[in-house]
Amino acid sequence: MVNFYGKEFPSRLLIGSALYPSPAIMQAAIRSSGANIVTVSVRREAAGGKRGDAFWKLIRELDVTVLPNTAGCRTVREAVTTAKLARELFGTTWIKLEVIADNDTLQPDVVGLIEAANILIKDGFEVFPYCTEDLSVAMRLVDAGCKVVMPWAAPIGSARGIINRDALRLMRDRLPDITLVVDAGLGAPSHAAQALELGFDAVLLNTAIAKAVDPVAMAKAFRLGIDAGRAAFEAGLMEARDFASPSTPVVGTPFWHAVS
Repeated sequence: MVNFYGKEFPSRLLIGSALYPSPAIMQAAIRSSGANIVTVSVRREAAGGKRGDAFWKLIRELDVTVLPNTAGCRTVREAVTTAKLARELFGTTWIKLEVIADNDTLQPDVVGLIEAANILIKDGFEVFPYCTEDLSVAMRLVDAGCKVVMPWAAPIGSARGIINRDALRLMRDRLPDITLVVDAGLGAPSHAAQALELGFDAVLLNTAIAKAVDPVAMAKAFRLGIDAGRAAFEAGLMEARDFASPSTPVVGTPFWHAVS
Protein backbone atom coordinates (compact mmCIF):
# COMPACT_ATOMS: atom_id res chain seq x y z
CA MET A 1 0.00 0.00 0.00
CA VAL A 2 1.16 3.53 -0.75
CA ASN A 3 0.17 6.46 1.46
CA PHE A 4 -0.77 9.92 0.19
CA TYR A 5 -1.68 12.40 2.92
CA GLY A 6 -3.08 9.72 5.20
CA LYS A 7 -4.97 7.80 2.50
CA GLU A 8 -3.76 4.37 1.43
CA PHE A 9 -3.98 2.91 -2.07
CA PRO A 10 -3.03 -0.55 -3.36
CA SER A 11 -1.66 0.62 -6.72
CA ARG A 12 1.71 2.35 -6.98
CA LEU A 13 0.87 3.71 -10.42
CA LEU A 14 -0.70 7.13 -10.91
CA ILE A 15 -1.91 7.67 -14.46
CA GLY A 16 -2.66 10.70 -16.60
CA SER A 17 -5.84 11.21 -18.62
CA ALA A 18 -4.51 13.16 -21.62
CA LEU A 19 -3.35 12.28 -25.15
CA TYR A 20 -5.26 9.02 -25.66
CA PRO A 21 -6.61 8.22 -29.14
CA SER A 22 -10.18 8.10 -27.82
CA PRO A 23 -12.14 8.34 -24.56
CA ALA A 24 -12.91 4.62 -24.73
CA ILE A 25 -9.22 3.73 -25.01
CA MET A 26 -8.45 6.08 -22.12
CA GLN A 27 -10.96 4.28 -19.92
CA ALA A 28 -9.70 0.85 -20.95
CA ALA A 29 -6.05 1.81 -20.38
CA ILE A 30 -6.76 3.20 -16.92
CA ARG A 31 -8.61 0.04 -15.97
CA SER A 32 -5.79 -2.12 -17.37
CA SER A 33 -3.20 -0.16 -15.36
CA GLY A 34 -4.92 -0.91 -12.07
CA ALA A 35 -4.29 2.71 -11.04
CA ASN A 36 -6.39 4.16 -8.22
CA ILE A 37 -5.42 7.80 -8.88
CA VAL A 38 -5.91 9.69 -12.16
CA THR A 39 -4.52 13.14 -12.89
CA VAL A 40 -6.75 15.64 -14.66
CA SER A 41 -5.82 18.99 -16.20
CA VAL A 42 -7.85 21.74 -14.57
CA ARG A 43 -7.32 24.12 -17.50
CA ARG A 44 -8.63 21.62 -20.03
CA GLU A 45 -11.72 20.71 -18.05
CA ALA A 46 -12.56 24.28 -17.05
CA ALA A 47 -12.52 25.31 -20.69
CA GLY A 48 -14.20 22.19 -22.04
CA GLY A 49 -17.88 23.13 -21.66
CA LYS A 50 -20.13 20.18 -22.57
CA ARG A 51 -17.10 18.27 -23.73
CA GLY A 52 -15.58 18.74 -20.30
CA ASP A 53 -18.78 17.46 -18.68
CA ALA A 54 -18.63 14.34 -20.84
CA PHE A 55 -15.00 13.76 -19.89
CA TRP A 56 -15.78 14.14 -16.19
CA LYS A 57 -18.55 11.56 -16.57
CA LEU A 58 -16.04 9.09 -18.03
CA ILE A 59 -13.67 9.64 -15.10
CA ARG A 60 -16.46 9.14 -12.54
CA GLU A 61 -17.35 5.81 -14.19
CA LEU A 62 -13.84 4.57 -13.41
CA ASP A 63 -14.35 4.94 -9.64
CA VAL A 64 -10.89 6.42 -9.11
CA THR A 65 -9.49 9.24 -7.00
CA VAL A 66 -8.92 12.41 -9.03
CA LEU A 67 -5.71 14.38 -8.66
CA PRO A 68 -6.19 17.72 -10.46
CA ASN A 69 -3.07 19.40 -11.79
CA THR A 70 -1.96 22.90 -12.70
CA ALA A 71 -0.35 21.82 -15.98
CA GLY A 72 0.49 24.74 -18.25
CA CYS A 73 0.85 27.31 -15.46
CA ARG A 74 3.94 29.49 -15.72
CA THR A 75 3.59 31.85 -12.79
CA VAL A 76 2.91 31.47 -9.10
CA ARG A 77 -0.28 33.50 -9.38
CA GLU A 78 -1.54 31.39 -12.26
CA ALA A 79 -0.82 28.14 -10.43
CA VAL A 80 -2.48 29.27 -7.20
CA THR A 81 -5.56 30.52 -9.04
CA THR A 82 -5.82 27.25 -10.98
CA ALA A 83 -5.49 25.22 -7.78
CA LYS A 84 -8.34 27.12 -6.19
CA LEU A 85 -10.47 26.51 -9.26
CA ALA A 86 -9.66 22.80 -9.01
CA ARG A 87 -10.84 22.72 -5.41
CA GLU A 88 -14.20 24.10 -6.52
CA LEU A 89 -14.52 21.90 -9.62
CA PHE A 90 -13.48 18.58 -8.09
CA GLY A 91 -14.24 19.06 -4.41
CA THR A 92 -10.74 18.08 -3.28
CA THR A 93 -7.85 19.70 -1.45
CA TRP A 94 -5.39 17.60 -3.43
CA ILE A 95 -3.44 19.38 -6.16
CA LYS A 96 -0.57 18.29 -8.36
CA LEU A 97 1.37 21.53 -8.46
CA GLU A 98 3.22 22.45 -11.64
CA VAL A 99 4.93 25.79 -12.34
CA ILE A 100 6.80 25.55 -15.63
CA ALA A 101 9.95 27.57 -16.37
CA ASP A 102 10.95 26.53 -19.89
CA ASN A 103 8.76 25.79 -22.92
CA ASP A 104 11.21 23.39 -24.55
CA THR A 105 12.10 21.14 -21.61
CA LEU A 106 9.02 21.86 -19.48
CA GLN A 107 11.43 22.08 -16.58
CA PRO A 108 9.82 23.18 -13.34
CA ASP A 109 10.37 26.71 -12.05
CA VAL A 110 11.62 25.50 -8.69
CA VAL A 111 11.65 28.95 -7.07
CA GLY A 112 8.06 29.61 -8.11
CA LEU A 113 7.10 26.06 -7.16
CA ILE A 114 8.27 26.49 -3.58
CA GLU A 115 6.53 29.86 -3.29
CA ALA A 116 3.26 28.46 -4.67
CA ALA A 117 3.47 25.40 -2.41
CA ASN A 118 3.84 27.63 0.66
CA ILE A 119 0.79 29.67 -0.33
CA LEU A 120 -1.41 26.66 -1.07
CA ILE A 121 -0.46 24.67 2.03
CA LYS A 122 -1.32 27.65 4.22
CA ASP A 123 -4.69 27.70 2.43
CA GLY A 124 -5.39 24.07 3.34
CA PHE A 125 -4.24 22.28 0.19
CA GLU A 126 -2.44 18.94 0.15
CA VAL A 127 0.22 19.52 -2.46
CA PHE A 128 1.87 17.05 -4.85
CA PRO A 129 4.72 19.18 -6.28
CA TYR A 130 6.33 18.33 -9.62
CA CYS A 131 10.02 19.20 -9.31
CA THR A 132 13.49 18.31 -10.55
CA GLU A 133 15.72 15.75 -8.84
CA ASP A 134 17.47 18.51 -6.83
CA LEU A 135 17.59 17.46 -3.17
CA SER A 136 17.66 21.05 -1.86
CA VAL A 137 14.41 21.82 -3.70
CA ALA A 138 12.78 18.68 -2.33
CA MET A 139 13.86 19.58 1.22
CA ARG A 140 12.42 23.09 0.89
CA LEU A 141 9.13 21.62 -0.32
CA VAL A 142 9.08 19.31 2.70
CA ASP A 143 9.84 22.27 4.98
CA ALA A 144 6.85 24.06 3.41
CA GLY A 145 4.63 21.16 4.46
CA CYS A 146 4.60 18.82 1.46
CA LYS A 147 4.27 15.17 2.49
CA VAL A 148 4.63 14.06 -1.12
CA VAL A 149 7.39 15.10 -3.54
CA MET A 150 7.36 14.22 -7.25
CA PRO A 151 10.78 14.57 -8.93
CA TRP A 152 11.15 13.98 -12.64
CA ALA A 153 13.19 11.15 -14.11
CA ALA A 154 13.70 13.17 -17.30
CA PRO A 155 11.82 15.94 -19.14
CA ILE A 156 8.09 15.38 -19.67
CA GLY A 157 7.34 13.11 -22.60
CA SER A 158 11.00 12.42 -23.38
CA ALA A 159 10.82 8.66 -22.62
CA ARG A 160 14.50 8.76 -21.60
CA GLY A 161 14.06 7.04 -18.28
CA ILE A 162 16.07 7.94 -15.18
CA ILE A 163 18.90 10.27 -16.22
CA ASN A 164 20.26 11.02 -12.73
CA ARG A 165 20.01 7.82 -10.76
CA ASP A 166 22.42 8.95 -8.04
CA ALA A 167 20.38 12.09 -7.30
CA LEU A 168 17.16 10.11 -6.98
CA ARG A 169 18.85 7.55 -4.75
CA LEU A 170 20.17 10.37 -2.53
CA MET A 171 16.70 11.93 -2.32
CA ARG A 172 15.26 8.59 -1.24
CA ASP A 173 17.96 8.16 1.41
CA ARG A 174 17.62 11.69 2.80
CA LEU A 175 13.81 11.80 2.86
CA PRO A 176 12.89 8.37 4.25
CA ASP A 177 9.53 9.45 5.67
CA ILE A 178 8.28 11.34 2.61
CA THR A 179 6.19 9.69 -0.11
CA LEU A 180 8.30 10.01 -3.27
CA VAL A 181 6.84 9.60 -6.76
CA VAL A 182 8.90 9.59 -9.95
CA ASP A 183 6.98 11.84 -12.31
CA ALA A 184 7.78 12.43 -15.99
CA GLY A 185 10.27 11.05 -18.48
CA LEU A 186 9.62 7.32 -18.10
CA GLY A 187 9.23 5.53 -21.42
CA ALA A 188 9.30 1.80 -20.71
CA PRO A 189 8.10 -0.58 -18.00
CA SER A 190 11.75 -1.26 -17.16
CA HIS A 191 12.18 2.44 -16.33
CA ALA A 192 9.30 2.23 -13.88
CA ALA A 193 10.74 -0.93 -12.35
CA GLN A 194 14.07 0.88 -11.80
CA ALA A 195 12.29 3.69 -9.94
CA LEU A 196 10.60 1.22 -7.62
CA GLU A 197 13.86 -0.69 -7.16
CA LEU A 198 15.42 2.54 -5.85
CA GLY A 199 12.76 2.59 -3.14
CA PHE A 200 10.44 5.19 -4.64
CA ASP A 201 6.86 4.72 -3.54
CA ALA A 202 5.15 5.15 -6.91
CA VAL A 203 5.41 6.53 -10.43
CA LEU A 204 3.17 8.82 -12.45
CA LEU A 205 2.77 8.08 -16.16
CA ASN A 206 0.87 9.50 -19.09
CA THR A 207 2.64 9.84 -22.44
CA ALA A 208 4.37 6.44 -22.40
CA ILE A 209 0.99 4.73 -22.10
CA ALA A 210 -1.26 7.08 -24.08
CA LYS A 211 1.10 7.26 -27.07
CA ALA A 212 1.86 3.54 -27.26
CA VAL A 213 0.66 1.56 -30.26
CA ASP A 214 -1.61 -0.31 -27.86
CA PRO A 215 -2.21 1.86 -24.77
CA VAL A 216 -4.26 -0.80 -23.02
CA ALA A 217 -1.55 -3.45 -23.32
CA MET A 218 1.14 -0.93 -22.38
CA ALA A 219 -0.77 0.07 -19.25
CA LYS A 220 -0.76 -3.56 -18.15
CA ALA A 221 2.97 -3.83 -18.93
CA PHE A 222 3.72 -0.85 -16.72
CA ARG A 223 1.59 -2.29 -13.94
CA LEU A 224 3.61 -5.51 -14.07
CA GLY A 225 6.90 -3.59 -14.20
CA ILE A 226 5.98 -1.60 -11.11
CA ASP A 227 4.95 -4.74 -9.25
CA ALA A 228 8.27 -6.38 -10.14
CA GLY A 229 10.30 -3.33 -9.11
CA ARG A 230 8.60 -3.07 -5.74
CA ALA A 231 8.95 -6.81 -5.09
CA ALA A 232 12.67 -6.58 -5.89
CA PHE A 233 13.14 -3.63 -3.52
CA GLU A 234 11.37 -5.44 -0.71
CA ALA A 235 13.36 -8.62 -1.36
CA GLY A 236 16.64 -6.70 -1.11
CA LEU A 237 18.76 -6.21 -4.20
CA MET A 238 22.41 -7.26 -4.10
CA GLU A 239 24.95 -4.47 -4.46
CA ALA A 240 26.76 -3.98 -7.78
CA ARG A 241 30.41 -5.07 -7.77
CA ASP A 242 33.49 -4.06 -9.72
CA PHE A 243 34.78 -7.64 -9.95
CA ALA A 244 33.34 -11.02 -10.73
CA SER A 245 32.11 -13.22 -7.93
CA PRO A 246 31.66 -16.89 -8.88
CA SER A 247 28.37 -18.47 -8.00
CA THR A 248 30.29 -21.73 -7.39
CA PRO A 249 33.52 -20.94 -5.48
CA VAL A 250 36.47 -23.17 -6.29
CA VAL A 251 39.13 -21.97 -3.80
CA GLY A 252 39.51 -24.51 -1.02
CA THR A 253 37.07 -26.90 -2.63
CA PRO A 254 38.30 -30.52 -3.00
CA PHE A 255 38.13 -32.10 -6.42
CA TRP A 256 37.40 -35.76 -6.85
CA HIS A 257 39.03 -37.48 -9.79
CA ALA A 258 37.91 -40.76 -11.20
CA VAL A 259 40.56 -43.49 -11.08
CA SER A 260 40.79 -45.62 -14.21
